Amino acid sequence: MNQFPQRTWRLILHPPGRGTWNMAVDEAILEAAGCGESPPTLRLYAWEPPCLSLGHAQPISDVDLSALRLHGWDVVRRPTGGRAILHADELTYSVCGPQDEPRLMGGVLESYRALSEALLSALHALNIPAEAHEKPLSAVPLTDASNHPLAQRAPERNALMAENGRENPVCFEVPSNYEITVGGKKLIGSAQARRKEGVLQHGSLPLYGDLRRIVQALAFPDEAARQAAAQRLIQRAITAEAILGRPLAWQEAAKAFVAAFERELNLILLPGELTSSEISRARELEHAKYSAQEWTQKH
Repeated sequence: MNQFPQRTWRLILHPPGRGTWNMAVDEAILEAAGCGESPPTLRLYAWEPPCLSLGHAQPISDVDLSALRLHGWDVVRRPTGGRAILHADELTYSVCGPQDEPRLMGGVLESYRALSEALLSALHALNIPAEAHEKPLSAVPLTDASNHPLAQRAPERNALMAENGRENPVCFEVPSNYEITVGGKKLIGSAQARRKEGVLQHGSLPLYGDLRRIVQALAFPDEAARQAAAQRLIQRAITAEAILGRPLAWQEAAKAFVAAFERELNLILLPGELTSSEISRARELEHAKYSAQEWTQKH
């Protein structure tokens, strides 16, 4: 257990929301918690309808927009780095707080390490034999462009280049530092943004369903390349259902996350809601940024 001083954080449990709203809320909390207007916050949420999220610097050319519309899925660009994730049938967590919060201090690796202890503990409580391992510095997860060189590419990423020569667009095929695996397969994918106003880390736990669905929303040179990507994905990523042999309910997973964050990080999590100023700011961000083509379809 990490020996942190006991602190009180806010806990927010949100019903499923649109991708643009979810990302706007995460950024609004980041701003408020980072400057001390709101307490550090653990937020647990889900997505409706399913949404493809792109990393901060990922090219929109990775996406097959017509196929996305055909499936009725949304698309949004995250404020954090990494590659594409199809958010469906999952529990998503976000942690926001100031730079001087002990659990978030010290940079990307240190904060990833601390938060991974809570994530691992939650999974172990759910009888999921998860692991997290440190990788070489060249494999540090990509973060927000303001504080980390997005040009840095880990060897693992280079090894997973798609057959048409571009980088693999799928997040759950790409291993990163302290990300959570079971039997060598990625289970929780996380990304982090470190800004002067604070730190945001969010990540996804696929509860059940077919992870291969994501390739239907991504651009490939031909169907053979798409099918090859789908096969690679199930070899390198996994859902909680595939491990447990049963669907894992969102509520059950959320309860385990809350208990583990309190236990491993020495926290008191007080249930709360967004403040009126956070709601106002989230609405502004959703309209002006996350719903805007200038943001979503850049690069």
